Order: sequence, then structure tokens, then C-alpha cells
Amino acid sequence: MMQSTEIYGFHKGQSPLLVSIPHDGRVILENMSPVMTPEAQSLPDTDWHTTKLYEFCKKIRASVINANYSRFVIDLNRSQEGDSLYQDHHATDLCPVSLFSGGKIYNDIDEIEESEVKRRVQSYWLPYHEKIRASLDAIKSDYGYALLWDAHSIQSRVPNLFEGKLPDLNIGTNSGKSCPSIIERSIYEIARESGYSVALNERFKGGYITRQYGKPNDSIYAIQLEIAQSCYMDESSLVYDNILAEKLTKVLKIMMDTFMIGAKELQNLSV
Repeated sequence: MMQSTEIYGFHKGQSPLLVSIPHDGRVILENMSPVMTPEAQSLPDTDWHTTKLYEFCKKIRASVINANYSRFVIDLNRSQEGDSLYQDHHATDLCPVSLFSGGKIYNDIDEIEESEVKRRVQSYWLPYHEKIRASLDAIKSDYGYALLWDAHSIQSRVPNLFEGKLPDLNIGTNSGKSCPSIIERSIYEIARESGYSVALNERFKGGYITRQYGKPNDSIYAIQLEIAQSCYMDESSLVYDNILAEKLTKVLKIMMDTFMIGAKELQNLSV
């Protein structure tokens, strides 16, 4: 098991792009496991294998940050105040006590004590976000602009969260507030032409990370991509499917290339 000091993994790239992977962490706190339900013990709400899926990003010279701790410890894609992201949809908390399925994470705990939430924010949430901020600032200093791609995945069917089957690729830009529309549309068109089903700013508009760091007026552009896990793995066995993943990563690379090209063109126009 990873040492508790390894809050996140980080790879420094040589491009304007930072990829954030906040929900593929599997480490939980020692005092959590004995009080968790059998269903929660398997960490069912993990963004399984997203770190592996996005391994190709190192080859395209992107920086990559990935969380090592489970979202059950703390959800890095929520604000530290725990504000709700979607007023009209169910969403889990900063330190969740319920599963996407509606089941319980803990046998006899209905709420994490405020002092413990604050401790987890200081120990696990802040270091991740401080690294994102420092990385984006450094990238912007080098290139004049910075790009953030927040990488997520989820089961293709989660009845407690959405009806029916989720589209394959779900692009979120906080309804256009975190990324210029000309770039957003170009990425969407690439995805739409790929053969995958695609949604733009529908159920998944972008979480806290996208909303917090995407500031087009400050030349920092952010996109969230939520991928249906059926696109690259067997959802029942949780086994990574190399053939499906290879097909998907080809599309992801083109989408990211489009992101970088579009941002560079906008930057050149503003100079």
C-alpha cells in the first residue's frame, strides 16, 4: 500500500496542458475500513483505471496530477466548504457518507464530524489543489496561457444519479464559462465524429475543479471529461480492456490536440 505521505502523484510535462485525475485513488484511512459497509469496502465509486487510461498524456508532454487517496476520504472535486454543484441532481458530499447507488459507506455513521472534515481538507484536499494552482501558474508563466483537463469516469448506468445509459463522452465546461466556445465546439465536434455518443454540458457540466480554475479572461481554460466506463473496461469485473482503451485513447489524444491547438491560436490572436 502507498505511504500516507504520498497525497498525489505528479508528472511534470513540457506543454501548456495539465491533466487532473482526482478520483482514481484507492487508499483509505486506517480507521475507515473497520466501520465501512461491505458494499463500500470495494470502493465502487472509483473512477477505475483513469490513471492508466491517461498514461499516454506523458507522451504528448502534458503534466499529470493524480490523487492517491479515495474520494471516500475526501472528494477533491468539491469545494472545501462542501457547496452543492448541481442544485437539481443528487451529489455526494465533500466527505461522503453515501454511495452513488444510494447505499451507505459506513455502518453507523451518517455524517463526518466537522473537525474531521477540516483535518482531511488540510491533509489531503489542500495539497492537491495547491499543486494544481502552482502548476497552472507555472505553465501560464512559461506559455502565456494554461490548459486544464479534468479526467473522470463513471459506470455507464447509475440509476440513482441519472436515467438510462450515460453517453460515452460527457464534456463539461460549466456551460461555457470555463472554456471559450470556439475551443469547446471544436472538441465536441471531434468527439461527435468519433463514433462515440457525446454530450456537452448536460448531466456533467464540470465539477469544482473545472469551475474553480477555468478562467478564460485570465487565459486559463478548463474542460472536464466524464467517460462511461464501458468504453474502456468490463464494468462487471472491473478489468481494463486494452483493445477498447486503445481505441478510446486515440480519440482522447485528438481531442486534447484540438484543445492545445485552439488555445494556442487564441493566444496568438491576442498578442
